Amino acid sequence: MPIFKEIPPTSGWKFNAKDLFLRPATLNLEEDFKNYLGVSDVFVTYSGTAALYLIFESLKKISSKKTVVIPSYTCPLVALAALKAGLHVKVCDINRDSFDFNYDRLKALCSADNDILAIVAIHLAGMAVDFDRIKEITEPHKIFTIEDCAHALGAKYKEKKCGTLGDFSFFSLCRGKGLTIYEGGVLAVNTKEYSSIVESTIKETIHRNYFSEAVKIIELVGYWIFYRPLLFWFVFKLPQAFWNIGKNATKAFGEEYDADFDTHAVSGFRKFIGHQSFYRLEKEISRQRERALSYIKVLSAIKGIKILQESPNTYAAYPFLVVLFDDVEKREEALKKINNYGLGASIVYLNSICDYDYLKNAIDCVFCENARSLARRQLTLSTNSFLKTKDIEFVVDVLKELMNGR
Repeated sequence: MPIFKEIPPTSGWKFNAKDLFLRPATLNLEEDFKNYLGVSDVFVTYSGTAALYLIFESLKKISSKKTVVIPSYTCPLVALAALKAGLHVKVCDINRDSFDFNYDRLKALCSADNDILAIVAIHLAGMAVDFDRIKEITEPHKIFTIEDCAHALGAKYKEKKCGTLGDFSFFSLCRGKGLTIYEGGVLAVNTKEYSSIVESTIKETIHRNYFSEAVKIIELVGYWIFYRPLLFWFVFKLPQAFWNIGKNATKAFGEEYDADFDTHAVSGFRKFIGHQSFYRLEKEISRQRERALSYIKVLSAIKGIKILQESPNTYAAYPFLVVLFDDVEKREEALKKINNYGLGASIVYLNSICDYDYLKNAIDCVFCENARSLARRQLTLSTNSFLKTKDIEFVVDVLKELMNGR
């Protein structure tokens, strides 16, 4: 195995130059998403985080409430988007062995606080949350629902596409997250009456930054060059090793954020790149699922680990597969051993949302022990298209040997 081989930990798509010439540009990226989702309106944004921030700013024009509820295990940028919008963030714990809300706690939280503006429901790892339960809790209190579909493009809940279930939703087009324009997002409005409010918020907030956009185009070219197993090590694993030497795990895992994130407009060129790749969506999701299901078939029988997978009546996108270990030390050993062979093992997020130093005094955390437990026990396995059958077999053998004590 080449010394610098590194499989990406998530299923970002390979960049195909031929896509630029295969499709006539009769539609645009906004129309692609609008037609695919069947929603009222779609807006392409600088990032998924920018899309969420714009949703929050729009909601402030609709309601005087100021509190947002988020799950205890999520990307820190979700909290930062709310804080940038001047909103108060309350945290609701998840279940011990899944990313979904602990619904007893969510119900108690919503019943006790009449200032809750919105709940952010996160389809983490491409698996749909129980949206019927969320609506049962939110509707009596007139609480808005926002779907975080950053990992869930192509996922479904009871035959409905994720991103069409709540009042608003957003997707990420960031590098490594399937369809990509290197850095980008999509804001979807599911209720027509709110479209004009979002549009006015965008006009007031979003401006062009030609220098920054030129940098993103250059980075998109870099993505095309380096997003392959023999070069990815230099842009992913090498920086990670540098920060690990300095014992800065937050930077090593790319989770050092602040509320000063960019929100400028996306150029027509990058939207064109996304549009030209959109036709691959269903095929790529199907391939991700095939790799995930091949793992699930053999790993489900191994004692000491649990595979997080789609619940009944849902369809997961599986941008990566999540494994939970009973033994934290076994998780560490598995992560190290698989990574020694460059086969894309990683983690979802380093900490519970309550345990990032830069958020501790900014958000309201009452209980997040389930998220803390899950953060220590989880490991992700890549479902990237660069992964070969022999790679999957090797990872399975590593886990079997580790868990069976051989």
